[in-house]
Amino acid sequence: TTVPRPGPIQRPSAQLQMIPGLEGIIGADALQLGRVFGTPRLDVIEDDARKLQWTGTACILDIYLYPQTGSSKPIATYADARRGDGREVDRAACVAALRKGR
Repeated sequence: TTVPRPGPIQRPSAQLQMIPGLEGIIGADALQLGRVFGTPRLDVIEDDARKLQWTGTACILDIYLYPQTGSSKPIATYADARRGDGREVDRAACVAALRKGR
């Protein structure tokens, strides 16, 4: 008997995180984010996901990019912000602080 080959894996698109203050960030690609924040401190690619990280005196910002249905280009779907000691920071405030730092 022959075993049928599995078809391509269909991954669902990541949901976009819509938070006031993150307009222009969520939905942006890596090049657009680089224009806003400069060169990321970290750029980690794992499977089809990508994490970019920027740091400043006020906070650390991680932005996660995933490809969306119908496109192979990953876009920012989620952002997380924290202080150097790990405590949470308002994401919009962190984005604003890192934009000013440029």
